[in-house]
Formats: sequence, C-alpha cells, structure tokens
Amino acid sequence: MQLLDIERQPDVTAADGVGLPVSGAARRVFVETYGCQMNVSDTELMMGVLKEAGFRRALRVEDADVVLLNTCAIRERAEERVVGRLSQLSSVKRMRPDLVLGVSGCMAKHLAEKLLNQLPYVDLVVGPDSYRRLPELIGEAAGNPALDVRLDRHEDYLDLDPVRQEGTNAWITIMRGCDKFCTFCIVPYVRGRERSVPAGDLLRQVRIAAAEGFREVTLLGQTVNSYHDGETDFADLLKMVAHVEGIRRIRFTSPHPSDFSDKLIDTMAEESKVCRFIHLPVQSGSDRVLKAMERIYSSGRYLDLVDRLRSALPGLCLSTDVIVGFPGEEDSDFESTMALMRHVRYDSAFMFKYSPRKGTVAFREIPDTVPEAEKTRRLQTVIAQQTKISGEINRGYVGHLQEVLVEGDARRGKGQAVGKSDGFKTVVFPKNGVRTNTFVDIRITGATSHTLIGRQEH
Repeated sequence: MQLLDIERQPDVTAADGVGLPVSGAARRVFVETYGCQMNVSDTELMMGVLKEAGFRRALRVEDADVVLLNTCAIRERAEERVVGRLSQLSSVKRMRPDLVLGVSGCMAKHLAEKLLNQLPYVDLVVGPDSYRRLPELIGEAAGNPALDVRLDRHEDYLDLDPVRQEGTNAWITIMRGCDKFCTFCIVPYVRGRERSVPAGDLLRQVRIAAAEGFREVTLLGQTVNSYHDGETDFADLLKMVAHVEGIRRIRFTSPHPSDFSDKLIDTMAEESKVCRFIHLPVQSGSDRVLKAMERIYSSGRYLDLVDRLRSALPGLCLSTDVIVGFPGEEDSDFESTMALMRHVRYDSAFMFKYSPRKGTVAFREIPDTVPEAEKTRRLQTVIAQQTKISGEINRGYVGHLQEVLVEGDARRGKGQAVGKSDGFKTVVFPKNGVRTNTFVDIRITGATSHTLIGRQEH
C-alpha cells in the first residue's frame, strides 16, 4: 500500500437527539489520520459509524470530547510520530481529564499492550476490524481504558457507509487484509487475512460517491488486483465501475506484480476511464533479495510485466516502492536495484531504508546485517538517481496539453491552483476563476522533478 503523509479531520454532522450527551450536546470528535490511503478510507468509515451514533465533528482538539489518532504501523517512523503526538496531547488530557484519547488502526493492533501499559493517558485502543463498536468503546473508555483489537476474517463493513470530506476523489476499500506475507511486512498481522467486499455493494458506494459529486474514485486494497468476491474478479469490477454515470476517472492502489492477468491488462486498455497510472511496487531489483522478501516474482518477470503494460497502455506513468538495506543486501544487490530503476524509468518512487518491524518474519528470522550508515548512503544514492529521472521525464511534458482535475488552491503561490493529470502528475497553474472538481486543459510550460507548471488553454 502506497504511503502518504496525511493528517485529516473528516467532517461529521450531528444527528439530533442521538448519542451520549456531554453537557446537553452531542459528543464532539476530532480525528487525525496518519499513513496510507487505506487509513483515510477507514477514517471516513469511522466517521460514518460515529455520525449514526450522534457524534459531531470538532474543528479543534480543544473543542473535542474525543480525540482519535488513526494510525499506520508499516514504518517505524510513523509509529514514532504518533507516540510523539500522543505525548503532546497528554497535556490537554491533564487539563481536561474527561477527554477520551484513543488510538485506532494498524498501530493500535500492533502495539496494543504498549499503548495502554506505557502511555497511561491513552483511554481507547481499537483495531481495524472493531470500528462497528467504536461508539460503545468510547462510552466504556469514559470510565476505564477500553481495548478491542481482535481480527475478524468476516468483517468487511458491508452495510456501513463512510462520511467523506468534500473533494475530487472518493476512496473505496474493495478488500481488506492480505495473504501475501512478505517477510518485511506487518500488514497481514495487523489487518488480517484477505477478504473481498461483494461487487454489488461496491457499485452502490461508487454510485453514492458520484451522486455526492466526486468525479474520481480510487479502489483500495493491500493487493488490490487480487480482488475476487467469488463471482467477480478485479477486471470485471473495473468494467462495472467504468459504467457508473458521473465518474470520469478510476484509479486503484496498490496492485501486486504477480496478480496482473492478461484479462486485467486488456480491460485497462479498453476502458478509457481507467487512468494511465499504476503504482507498481518492486521493492528490490535483486532476485536474491526478492526471494528473501518472499515477493513471489523475479526481476525478469517484473520487467516483462512492465513491457506488457506499456505496450497495452501507451503513455502509462509508473511509480513504485523501493526498500534499500534489506538484511543480506550486498553492493551487487543494491546495484541491481539501481539498474532496474534506470531501465524502467519510473515517474516517481517511494524510497525507504529497511527498518525491522517487530512481528514480521524478517524481524524474527533474518539478522539485520546492513549498517545504518550504509543504509542511509544507499537511500541517498537511489533518491538522487530517481530525482534526476523524474525531472527528465517531467520536462518531456513541456509544450504538451494535459487534462487536469482541479483539486483546489496550490499551497504555494498566491492565485495558483493545483490538480492532477490522468497520469497522476501534480500540475500547478494560474487559478483565473477555475472551480475545484472541474476538468481543465493545461498547456505545460515548465517542470520540476515533482511538479508540472502550466497555463489554462482556452
């Protein structure tokens, strides 16, 4: 699953006369979301549950009766950020002892005992399969610490609707859990085994998103292209979603390289709504390291898949995940990764140095042999190479026209708007009255390694 640096506070409206009262009013909840798109989707799901129970949104921590941190356990740094944030919030808790401070998501499952035993100001720990019980658990936590991190292989939240913030893209979780068990990955242990949401319910969610005004949907799963509900596979699902009126773009993340069938590739080529962008994690270019990671494919099979995808989908943009410094990785293995990345020429990449995750096979069975300084050197080297490649690719767009879905105001540059191209390129351009959630044609006039710069084509 592709990682994002996210902190969001979804919108929740109150249901009159429902829920647990606080000084005569519905309880107010403030949520911060950390990690990947799946966590964003889970936050929206939790907000749906809380809305039904009468909770409403707090705009600030200071106004909240309940503060929840929805967390990620994939990287150690993400956990460190959350622990640091909890420490900051403990001062608010000291001033307001009635405040319920909770942790949800993957980190809650991974570090449940530590959170309650070593962080006494944490009142609530709830895992990814326990969100139905969230209002009940909040009620329990007002008296004593509440914990529910049980995994439920049958929980797919089939009948629950998320509460989404306004925007351009609707996240739709089509499957939960993972059966791949890569040796470095904690996901199967914190999210459970793989299960797919029935296609009929997913189409209902897509139609609701379209009715709410979303122009783009992103289908989510830990290995999203292994989706199968017993009758419908991922290729079938893409076709179904493409026929929903009002949706202009379809994205998905993250696929596993071993689950790309010819049928799926053909479907992507046939359906114009499916964006010409794929996040295709490789992790390493060394067959020896890939085997130690239990990634199932070889570098040769991966490169063959890239060739098949690019042949079927002209103009395809690719991003990837790369881990350097995996236990036993030698200089020759690292050079194989560098060579593969030069060969593929990804548009962008998420690059990390390996850190042991307690509970994984690698943590238990594979000694961490690469010195930290060498991991850092390799990471800096691979980042420098990818930055150069990304810049070269982006400069190739100068002079060309890109259809952009407007996301809102750019963070930097007064009077500038920002949006995404079909190929998931970030495009910045003069606002000139364009409205969010509309499509505009932008002539690209400049580029950096991360951004395309342009002007509206009238």
